[in-house]
Amino acid sequence: QVQLVESGGGLVQAGGSLRLSCTTSEPSFTSALMGWFRQGPGKEREFVAAISRYGRTGYGESAEGRFTISRENAKRVVYLQMNSLKPEDTAVYYCAASTSAYSDDSRQYAFWGQGTQVTVSS
Repeated sequence: QVQLVESGGGLVQAGGSLRLSCTTSEPSFTSALMGWFRQGPGKEREFVAAISRYGRTGYGESAEGRFTISRENAKRVVYLQMNSLKPEDTAVYYCAASTSAYSDDSRQYAFWGQGTQVTVSS
């Protein structure tokens, strides 16, 4: 079973920044599509960003221009740099892994972390 562990969440004021990390001990990480999703209070899970094994990136509408996803295969880590945070970014952020080439559909991701809470105060 692939284990993904998120970290870096917390409380930040609007306009601030956070960097989330997702680590795994799984050797196949280097060939996996990695994604970040989030679920806010009373909302459905939402696609945030994804990065393919080749470094192709994609972003959800809410993340475009403010968030950056990256990965370090040697360390088996994927990051989500979040800038200009807004109160509506408050959510539990999940890291996920997929064997697909690229997807923004959560159903294509078979492996999920436990999530890390991000709270943005106004």
